[in-house]
Amino acid sequence: MSNETLFQEALTHFPGGVSSPVRAFRAVGGTPKFFKKASGAWFEDEDGARFLDLCMSWGPLILGHAHADILAAVSEAMQEGLTFGAPSRRELSLARRIKEMVPFIEKMRFVSSGTEAVMSALRAARGFTGRDRILKFEGCYHGHSDGLLVKAGSGLATFGAPTSAGVPKGIAELTSVVTLDDMDTLERTFAEIGGQLAAAIIEPIPANNGLLLQRPEFLKRLRELCTQHGVVLIFDEVISGFRVAPGGAAERLGITPDMATYGKIIGGGMPVGLYGGRKDIMGVVAPDGPVYQAGTLSGNPVAMAAGLATMEKLTPAFYAGLEANAEKWAAAFEAIPGLHCPRYGSLLWPLFQDSVRRSDAVKGEAIGSFNRLHKAMLAQGVYLPPSGYEVAFLSAAHGDAELARFKQAAAAVAKDF
Repeated sequence: MSNETLFQEALTHFPGGVSSPVRAFRAVGGTPKFFKKASGAWFEDEDGARFLDLCMSWGPLILGHAHADILAAVSEAMQEGLTFGAPSRRELSLARRIKEMVPFIEKMRFVSSGTEAVMSALRAARGFTGRDRILKFEGCYHGHSDGLLVKAGSGLATFGAPTSAGVPKGIAELTSVVTLDDMDTLERTFAEIGGQLAAAIIEPIPANNGLLLQRPEFLKRLRELCTQHGVVLIFDEVISGFRVAPGGAAERLGITPDMATYGKIIGGGMPVGLYGGRKDIMGVVAPDGPVYQAGTLSGNPVAMAAGLATMEKLTPAFYAGLEANAEKWAAAFEAIPGLHCPRYGSLLWPLFQDSVRRSDAVKGEAIGSFNRLHKAMLAQGVYLPPSGYEVAFLSAAHGDAELARFKQAAAAVAKDF
């Protein structure tokens, strides 16, 4: 069956025909590609067309699609059972590896998604501090739990307002929102309500609304203010964790949060999430403490096997090679007239304007130009993330041949920009 036929049927089953909104291609236009199979940096759709993939399942596939060692690990785990709903040795193996790479994670809990990890971390922070309010930052995305689908309200550090229908006003009002890269508002917020905050959560490398790279002094001041006011600082490293360095953004920035959340790479392509941090904070989580959190598939042995097979390959030398390669890809993007490519590690953001630090600084015409680029590159066999607000992900499978193919496609579309 063709992509178009499959999509028409999907519209009868799913809202927008998809299981996650951005897959619908509403921003860029056209019919979503239905993946048939994938290997390395390439995938084939149901029409039999082959595409160079720069989305890579939104980040988990740092080794590429269908890596042989991950497939072998998954196959071995499957022979012993798909899920137990009970402890398994594979949880311990992955936990040991994570602690080797991120020493400030003293205790952790596996869950099944990044949203679940963030939701659970915030609950633990509230249980630990005895406070209810949380602080987030405009332009950072932390999953779709009610308290985080919130934008700034009408007054500084007062009440948040829902950004999604179905979010009760009373829940949204427990979240305060500060704009990224706004030091003055950050200072005033903590001065006003620092004693009411259970947690401040931030993507240390904001990469869900564009790659909004922050000044180190902004993040360091946030750390200082959280310490001063007894607020739990949570780094959301679902994207950046194990993507930009062995110890993620925390290592590269030299800033230690109290808690962190992870996902994507630690599952090797299988559903996974994790929250963890200081053992005194994690000590409030059941069964050790009064904060309840549970999950039927938490620590699923197949996901643990895939994650460990991935994590074992993430050495300092691996990251150095990926970083050097990403620099070449960013330069290749910038050969397209008017296109800039902010980069952090192997995260790249094709942007038709200069780099920005705040989501409200992204120009509508820049997104419009990206939408045209997406369509043009798709016609050349290159699959970019189907939104101008999303970053591109590189993997170890994006080698010289793939870069040459990308340059060829970029040259073909350059005349239209």
